[in-house]
Amino acid sequence: MSDFSSMGLNEPIISAITKLGFKNPTEVQLKSIPLLINKPKDIISLAQTGTGKTAAFGLPILHHLEIKSKHTQALIIAPTRELCLQITSELEKYSINLRGLNIVSIYGGSSIQEQSRSIKKGAQIVVATPGRMLDMLKRKYINISKIDFCVLDEADEMLNMGFYNDIKSILAKTPKSKKTWLFSATMPNEVSKIADEFMKKPYKITVGEKNSSSINVSHIRFNVNSRNKYNSLKLFIDSCTDIFSIIFCRTRRETQKICEKLIEDGYSAGALHGDLSQNQRDSVMKSFRIKQIKILVATDVASRGIDVENITHIIHYKIPDEVEIYNHRSGRTGRASKKGLSVLFMNESEKRKLKSIENKLKIKIHLNDLPSKNEVFANQIKEYFKKIINTNINEELNPFLSIINQNLDIITKEELIKKIASLEFERKLNSLKEEEIKIVKGKKDKDLRYQINLGTKDYYNWQNLKDFLTELCSLNPGDIYNVDVQKTKSFFNTKPEHKDLIFKVFENFQVENRKININITHKRGQKDESSKYHKERKFNKGKKRKKSKRSKRNF
Repeated sequence: MSDFSSMGLNEPIISAITKLGFKNPTEVQLKSIPLLINKPKDIISLAQTGTGKTAAFGLPILHHLEIKSKHTQALIIAPTRELCLQITSELEKYSINLRGLNIVSIYGGSSIQEQSRSIKKGAQIVVATPGRMLDMLKRKYINISKIDFCVLDEADEMLNMGFYNDIKSILAKTPKSKKTWLFSATMPNEVSKIADEFMKKPYKITVGEKNSSSINVSHIRFNVNSRNKYNSLKLFIDSCTDIFSIIFCRTRRETQKICEKLIEDGYSAGALHGDLSQNQRDSVMKSFRIKQIKILVATDVASRGIDVENITHIIHYKIPDEVEIYNHRSGRTGRASKKGLSVLFMNESEKRKLKSIENKLKIKIHLNDLPSKNEVFANQIKEYFKKIINTNINEELNPFLSIINQNLDIITKEELIKKIASLEFERKLNSLKEEEIKIVKGKKDKDLRYQINLGTKDYYNWQNLKDFLTELCSLNPGDIYNVDVQKTKSFFNTKPEHKDLIFKVFENFQVENRKININITHKRGQKDESSKYHKERKFNKGKKRKKSKRSKRNF
């Protein structure tokens, strides 16, 4: 196998990537880099996310740059802010020895004036999202008329997100002499149109089979009904000893709900969806990357372009409508030759979608049985005591061993083991007990649903509203749940025993001289069923209702 030193790259680049631990190039790098260095030309590279595409186009760009020239020589377009920053970070690592090089990221959610100033200082490489790039071109904050290279990264993702016209407008501002390098996991019609219009006899590189799944990813499914899907999800998570996972949901509301329930049940989870501010998204992603959060619950749109290493499981909470979406999701695990697992929760009525995925991707999604709670619990106990056995002894404890022994002399070995297990697994034991109670005693007292006149208009989302209520009422995080935030009002649940406390706290509560009202409602979320609402319905009785446009699906 060839190595990077034999590809013709400049010595400063070779030195940088060697220090980074780069040894053997991946397949896409092996096929792309020599071609783009020796005879730069237009290419279409079909490869899954996580195959090393950034280095495949980034190293040749760095090789060809004229560092002394400050004009923009390379434009890299990516679908999301997260991917822009990721590409920029990687290029900066590869170019650590190239003094005078300036790489600038431009994206929405940050000051366009500040980004413009960075460009004016001189940026040989610009990494941009389509929307912000087009905005800067319209304002004449950037000039791309003399670029030598244009990269379209995750092209299918960008076009799926509706950026077709934006990309066309951007490419129209670039010189015909440039080299265009298009990287995509799949080749839908819109990608082909871009290639036909803006590329000259592109050379095609395919890593693996076209529209195929990664060989490092195994696929399993569980047949469940909607009523017990969440409990089945928990059971599966509990059966995994060291899970680092993304759970994909279809809507923002579902994403929020599942994440909140997981947090309430003691799991390390975070949500990523379109209702979050950019700062909140950044905070969630930072926590996920450093594994403070072990489970990320996300919509497809919000997670576009996210590239996180060592993800063990991809969980599809519901089967997606499109094969490409399933493939994109699954491709976020099983990277860098590591094994990954794609897990699908579905019901029997969705078999047609299942067959379509299997046939198009040429895979088998095996039907598995969920383990029982007792089986999962037994496995967790084994893993816990295995960790104890494999724990290295800290000799700094030696001076305190006599104190430990004095306190443990009064109990037997068997009692000590039982006490350690009880302390560690108290929550799980209570969970099993609660399950038994449900079976024996039937339904418990219903939760109470509250409505409060705070919402997104007051800069609340479900997480910070929950934190606000929990702190204000001196409750535990799990005492407030099923938080649903709308524009001018929100809803949440508690157990009946917290009712008096909550009403007492909000008796004369004000925010910026505005009375905060709270009341118990019987509704579960959407329409206001207050007396005012009923009066309005009565008043409007007999009037013809205007036909409303069907709202877009809430991704």
